Amino acid sequence: MNSEASYEGGMEEKEKEEVQTNNQHELLQRKKNAVLVDGVILNGPAADSKMGEKFVEEVSKVIMEDVIKKAADVTEKVCEWQPPEKLKMLLDLELKDTGETYQRLMEFCQNVIKFSVKTNHPRFFNQLYAGIDYYSLAARFITEALNPSVYTYEVSPVFLLVEEAVLKKMIEFIGWKEGDGIFNPGGSVSNMYAMNLARYKHFPDIKEKGLSEMPRLVLFTSEECHYSVKKAASFLGIGTQNVYFIKTDERGKMIPEELEKQVQRARKEGSAPFFVSATAGTTVLGAFDPLDEIADICEKYDLWLHVDASWGGSALLSRKHRKLLQGIHRANSVAWNPHKMLMAGIQCCALLVKDNSNLLKRCYSANASYLFQQDKFYDISYDTGDKSIQCSRRADAFKFWMTWKALGTTGLEERVNRALALSRYLVDEIKKREGFQLLLEPEYANICFWYIPPSLRNMEKGHEFWEKLSHKQEENNKSCKPMTKDDGVV
Repeated sequence: MNSEASYEGGMEEKEKEEVQTNNQHELLQRKKNAVLVDGVILNGPAADSKMGEKFVEEVSKVIMEDVIKKAADVTEKVCEWQPPEKLKMLLDLELKDTGETYQRLMEFCQNVIKFSVKTNHPRFFNQLYAGIDYYSLAARFITEALNPSVYTYEVSPVFLLVEEAVLKKMIEFIGWKEGDGIFNPGGSVSNMYAMNLARYKHFPDIKEKGLSEMPRLVLFTSEECHYSVKKAASFLGIGTQNVYFIKTDERGKMIPEELEKQVQRARKEGSAPFFVSATAGTTVLGAFDPLDEIADICEKYDLWLHVDASWGGSALLSRKHRKLLQGIHRANSVAWNPHKMLMAGIQCCALLVKDNSNLLKRCYSANASYLFQQDKFYDISYDTGDKSIQCSRRADAFKFWMTWKALGTTGLEERVNRALALSRYLVDEIKKREGFQLLLEPEYANICFWYIPPSLRNMEKGHEFWEKLSHKQEENNKSCKPMTKDDGVV
């Protein structure tokens, strides 16, 4: 046995020597044939590919062990919390003139995972997303490795076709016979796209002549809308003072009668109302605006109806719960984020548009001739990049496509039904437990409740009660103001 081991050891040494000899020969050959410009060898390797491959392989193992396999382990911490200044020191964030060693790079990767929030942990409770979808994750690995930019068919053939297929299916679930769309970096961007698209539809000269010849534009949204509507008005030069916030009822739904009053007010002021942003699934209460009644008003006054269904859009896949979005088919545009309840992985956000006359492209195109030539050897309608305000664009639709392929529509429907069944279960448990107060019966997956400390449980729920309760919440780093009406609570 010893002689065999010695023989094998001798062979390994011999093989190493041969590799080193071959490397030296290659190096000498490169030097002889080197192409030098400004002292730089142009025909030499730009990076150590062998070392790079090894690094990717080792990091993949760390991801598998420390992220994916531990995803369902409740004994693991959601986060190894550290205050900012200490975390800066632990991570060694300084960027230096010389590269770090292989071992240090591996340590950096391990520490990034160690000190990050594990969003796939069973006890990570974010407002709008959590968990892990393995198919979406695998799709993200593929797109990160391929590093595509989804603007022309010639550089991204597969992912452009995937996006087309996904958008078509989403349009079908909205209830439109045809339509258009694009994946964007966030629902906030989708809302801004829709607002700008509506303005262009009403005032096409805005694209070339700008704001100087525009009337005072006014748009409408509910008091419970996402803050991105206000941001979009600021960004587009419409102005936040020209966003009319419509009163909501006790459940957080826009009141249609109040909307019509505000539209009439804007017209009397000499303004130009053009856009209504309804919400399907508000951020806090999970409210769904009455879309049919709002659509009636939009049709009456020729207003573009946009539905921000970033959160609630996924209910369209459930035969049981899609009634929450009754009337969405009457919208001109819809924002829908599969990265939320459908777990497609951040970010995965689509803007869907009912118009199929190339309105998106006419609004956003810049006709960059170095990208969007008209004489290509394929159907240039697949060059969808000019429909976006971006140039480089990620293949976000692919991760949703992969999940949909793996689970099917029925699997996605079960995911929605399970989420809402879990919400119902939580509500029932809250009602059973002393010290917990449900604020209102949920319409969706948002459960709004208070934890009442023992010292306050026998106190009358007036102004003093809510003052003390808010103070208690602040002490626990869970600052939250009560949602008050005349009686102190919604």
